[in-house]
Amino acid sequence: MRALLDVILIALNFYTWIIIAHIIFSWLYAFNVINTGNQFIATIGNMLYQMTEPVLRPIRNRLPMLGGLDLSPLVLILFVFFLQRVIVYYIYPSVY
Repeated sequence: MRALLDVILIALNFYTWIIIAHIIFSWLYAFNVINTGNQFIATIGNMLYQMTEPVLRPIRNRLPMLGGLDLSPLVLILFVFFLQRVIVYYIYPSVY
């Protein structure tokens, strides 16, 4: 059972890095730093969008509109950190 919890923790950590990559990519795209006409860059952007958007969309629907500021990735990262701490402090010690 601990091995399964370790895999879940690794997956949550990996997803956190995917969210961070999505944030950085969206900033680079917004400030026109990267060439979106490049097929490789477009593929990376599409992959990051498809991996994060199904989770970010419900959070965006519940958050108030703050103009151009999108806080949904921050809320998602905080939720992932919360899940990791719950697993480490409460679930992991009770599993033998």
